[in-house]
Amino acid sequence: MTQNTDSVDTSTTQRNILGVALDMDGLLFDTERIYYRVGDVVLQRRGFRFSNELQSRMMGRVGLSAIAEMIAFHELSDDPAELLEESNSVYGELLLEHLRPMPSLDQWMEYLINSGVPFGLATSSQRQFVDMILPTTHWHEQLAFVLTGDDVTNGKPHPEMYLKAAAALAIPPGQMLVLEDSGNGANAAIAAGAVTVAIPNEHTRDQAFDGTHLIAESLSDPRLWDLLKKHSGQQTSVGGPTAPNRS
Repeated sequence: MTQNTDSVDTSTTQRNILGVALDMDGLLFDTERIYYRVGDVVLQRRGFRFSNELQSRMMGRVGLSAIAEMIAFHELSDDPAELLEESNSVYGELLLEHLRPMPSLDQWMEYLINSGVPFGLATSSQRQFVDMILPTTHWHEQLAFVLTGDDVTNGKPHPEMYLKAAAALAIPPGQMLVLEDSGNGANAAIAAGAVTVAIPNEHTRDQAFDGTHLIAESLSDPRLWDLLKKHSGQQTSVGGPTAPNRS
């Protein structure tokens, strides 16, 4: 389902934004491409191939929950814990070699840091992999919190991750801005009551993002930058790069 990226829900963005929660996979880093490769390697060993449909079902889900989607999709007889361990092994071997940031990541992070609004990471990835990725960035020490799939019982689209993010920021969920790339992640943020911006990537553009406040084109979308500036209550302190012109 193709989304209209020109529409902005202005009914709820009048609230001050006091904190920001960022997804990681597919939003900050192009790891979905690596996950796809891992899924394909694991499934080819069993006579199957990975697919966009299966990837959509697995996105945002935590560990064994994601693996359960794979097992159900292909009616596999594997033990979930053993299949997860195998997938983790393949992913760990590929991660740092193939890791790359999403377009305009550095510019967005600089703008976010200069805004003075506290922000943190809320990802379904396992902490062992988050701990591999974050040291490659120059901004990881600026994070107010890091929540991973290991920190929640219920993965996205359940709101637990973003309710915990708001608690970590010590703010009401309704005054937290969430950036997500997947339907499952966006639904989790919406269910938590957060101001939700979807930034679909090549793997998620056909997913539904009903209920989001904005469907942005990328991290450099001026509407995203303006949203933070106008509703953070920090209009006069946002320095550094200015919002790019929309081409």
